[in-house]
Amino acid sequence: MADFIKSIIMGFWQTIAEMSPYLLFGFFTAGVLSVLVSQRFVERHLGGGGIWPLVKASLFGVPLPLCSCGVIPVSMSLHKHGASKGSTISFLLSTPQTGVDSIFVTLSLLGPVFAVFRPLAAFVTGIVGGSLVDVFERKREDENGTTQESSDESGSAETKISRVAKGLKYGFIILPRDIGKAMLVGLVIAAVISAAVPDGYFAEKLGTGIFAMVVMMFLGIPVYVCATASVPVAAALILKGLTPGAALVFLMTGPATNAASFITIWKILGRATAITYLATVAGCALLGGILLDYIAAGIDLDIAARPAWMLPPAVKYISAVVLLAVLAFAILCKRKQAD
Repeated sequence: MADFIKSIIMGFWQTIAEMSPYLLFGFFTAGVLSVLVSQRFVERHLGGGGIWPLVKASLFGVPLPLCSCGVIPVSMSLHKHGASKGSTISFLLSTPQTGVDSIFVTLSLLGPVFAVFRPLAAFVTGIVGGSLVDVFERKREDENGTTQESSDESGSAETKISRVAKGLKYGFIILPRDIGKAMLVGLVIAAVISAAVPDGYFAEKLGTGIFAMVVMMFLGIPVYVCATASVPVAAALILKGLTPGAALVFLMTGPATNAASFITIWKILGRATAITYLATVAGCALLGGILLDYIAAGIDLDIAARPAWMLPPAVKYISAVVLLAVLAFAILCKRKQAD
């Protein structure tokens, strides 16, 4: 029991270390967007109904180098500034699956087919998920006869210093205060799962076909996997006999979802939106995996057996300490305000 608890603590710390640089970057990006992107701009491009805001949200998200944790504060910022729930989910689904950095890593390790297929799958997933959320949201509004009102923000003139301070406060205090508790709970859940699943188990036990994809889907959904860091893992799994389609399922579900992001979406956007988000990732990942296996049957994917570039350990550990300090300060401030 003591060893299991120790492994949970180590898993929690390792997960924090892996995600913290990207999450801190996400908080910073959200702060920048809060002062550079006006509510009117977001409402005009990502608000309202129709397919076009979803397309723009997915296109905007695909090249951004944000993981499933880093995308949370940015997406919540966009939603608070007027983006519809559908556009927010489109951005949440398309962004963490890929990015400029992970596309190049995918090209180097998994070849051009994967490098093209992966961002296309992310884009389609965003469109599908956003469309489903919009449909269910319109149905709910028709039943209730109400719509959500967006807050109005005044556009008073500000100095550059005050705008920088406002952005930093928004990115590193207000947003962590809103999502910090839910994220920590999700990280603990992910750490428990990581401790309970032996290393290398799935690579040795899985065969081919839909069963392997389903198992990789259930493995990828709850745990934190960075879009870039997941590529060498997928390459190793393929080299050990896993099908390209099953590896793609892992590449889609791992970066796109984890316990922290699911709980945060549940809390901020509602239960129905969170379930739709999860179902979209699962369904699109399985369909994408089946399609990729069909395409890969007659071609050579040229899988490389070399690791991708990773962040130095010192950067991860320093970022982890900073992230825990930011979350602790934000949660304490929230508790103090409540008292």
